[in-house]
Amino acid sequence: MPLHTAGKKVAGTAISYTVYELKRLQLQRQPVKLDVEQFAGFRTTSSYYFDPVNQDVYKEQLRLYGVEQQIMQDAEAICQHRFNLLGSGDILLGEPINWTQDFKTGHQWPQHYYKRIKTVNLRDAADVKVPWELSRFQHVFTLGKAYWLSGDDRYLLEFQRQTDSWIVQNPVEMSVNWACTMDVAIRAFNWLSGAWFFRRSYNRNEPFWNRFNASLYLHGIFIMNNLENQGEVTGNHYLSNLVGLVALGLYFSNFSYKGEIRHSSTPEQWLSYGLRELEREMLVQVNEDGTNYEASTSYHRLVTEMLLLITILCERNDITFSQEFRKKLEAMCCFIRDMAKPDGLTPLVGDADDGRLLITSRYGSWVRNDYRHLLAVAGEWFQNETFRQAAGLSDAEDALWITGIAPSPDKKHEPCSELTSIAYPDGGYYMLRNDSAYCMIRCGELSFRGQGAHSHNDQLSIELQVSGKDYIVDPGTYVYTADYRMRNYFRSTAMHNTLEINGQEQNEFDEDIMFLMREQTDAVCERFDQSHFSGYHHGYVDKCGMLHRREIQLTEGGLEINDELIRIPAVPTDESITYAASFVMSPKVKLTLSGTVLQAEVDNTSLRITFHTSSDQVELLPCWVSTRYGVKEASHVVRVKGSSSGLRTSMDWSVREGGI
Repeated sequence: MPLHTAGKKVAGTAISYTVYELKRLQLQRQPVKLDVEQFAGFRTTSSYYFDPVNQDVYKEQLRLYGVEQQIMQDAEAICQHRFNLLGSGDILLGEPINWTQDFKTGHQWPQHYYKRIKTVNLRDAADVKVPWELSRFQHVFTLGKAYWLSGDDRYLLEFQRQTDSWIVQNPVEMSVNWACTMDVAIRAFNWLSGAWFFRRSYNRNEPFWNRFNASLYLHGIFIMNNLENQGEVTGNHYLSNLVGLVALGLYFSNFSYKGEIRHSSTPEQWLSYGLRELEREMLVQVNEDGTNYEASTSYHRLVTEMLLLITILCERNDITFSQEFRKKLEAMCCFIRDMAKPDGLTPLVGDADDGRLLITSRYGSWVRNDYRHLLAVAGEWFQNETFRQAAGLSDAEDALWITGIAPSPDKKHEPCSELTSIAYPDGGYYMLRNDSAYCMIRCGELSFRGQGAHSHNDQLSIELQVSGKDYIVDPGTYVYTADYRMRNYFRSTAMHNTLEINGQEQNEFDEDIMFLMREQTDAVCERFDQSHFSGYHHGYVDKCGMLHRREIQLTEGGLEINDELIRIPAVPTDESITYAASFVMSPKVKLTLSGTVLQAEVDNTSLRITFHTSSDQVELLPCWVSTRYGVKEASHVVRVKGSSSGLRTSMDWSVREGGI
């Protein structure tokens, strides 16, 4: 870094520190507060997903679905302050809850001006996502359901106690829970569900509801003043900001605060800005084929959820988006339907952090790579039978709460035609299918048009499921900043089902920069049809003068992979070429390696993998895989090392009696 640039950076840091310190002192002397009495008697005139007038109908439907006991168990855990978030395992948080602590490590963030708080230190294990996740209040929906089912005021009082304690511990702009606007918006969205579940109690505890509504109003002002749209690109963070603004704008549409507030804005401004920007961001962030440009299936799930839920909420209030917006939203749901494996779960391509907007069912046990709850909602909203069929009836509760339509557990959906091989080239996903197998191939641009914030080095990587059983899997993500070494391990080329050449990464990344991976692969699909894929990427061209090309052929009883290393004459290199091909195996697979043949078995299916070259070394090595944030599971990776110009890999499967 040039000396004058470094000097400017130091000077800028010093100025920022001084400004933030003055702001902290100002907020300590004069906290941001509203006249709560102005909210006395406030009742929103907006509509929500459900109407408390129909409480008895919802109660009966929940009992019909057989989910009443699970709801009450989850609510009891919440009342005991027992949470399992981001891989923590069940932890009792005590009374009152400490909202600004990473309860996994015990790290405590100070009560400072939010821009002065250092949220991340790569040299310790603290994870700021833990207090942020807890402070999203996504457990409120479950407390509300338990309140409706039981009529017990205990759940109402628990909601009030937790909300009050959060407000006291987190003065506006003065805690770590104001450091990320996304989490402010998601918290507001979830608090609104509490307003609707418990609204019949307004007259019984007016002072609480005045405090509650005043805090919600301040959430709206904060979001408007701290929009996450200042970088090179916008993403799910900015979308959450917009969703929060629209939801709060609707809720406060019949309220006007009479008084002075620093850097104030109005609900009308929140709503109009949020609606306008949502239309624009749909064009920016969603590709023509319906895939999200963050190149992560988990973030596609989150973005789809945010856009679907805010669309339904708006239409409940007679606000509609454009036809182009609606068409793209339906295409996003089509991708979720088509990406799912035969067992209903979705490969975790790219980053995954368990992100949700509103958890309407199975709060304590929802499966992180099962996106069918969104298809249940979309099936009713779009009246799409293929979405209903893909969702099944296990996610009917989600459809009930969000659309108001109660799918009958006795209803038999018309059978849909079998999903065939399908490609989503804009997103870089290719799915080969037949009656016995599913093979997903990743071949496309990195996230954010090549910025790579949520991308992994997975070009030409595959995931394979046979007879509904996982064999070759994507390893997942595990954690972000809490362990930068594991973060880099899980996003590395060596941990994906592709080729590493001369020990190089497909796309280089800095080990200390957690969310940057500049595009070097520029992957290209050459051909895709019902049983065949071929493509290549440029990630090794500048590093060692080689192009990696992969061809995959799917048959009724097997899969053939041909990896070709093509030398680029225009790129001189003195290095000898060696490669390492990796295949990360599911933890559930029983493995036996004999020479260049791997035998893999799960239940009544078996897979035989043969590596066709005598010079290669085949090893079975321990590794980790992760299907949810903060949790890793021991597994094995098959690593094939060689120095030839390519590798041919044959996979043949068989199913014993009782299978397909």
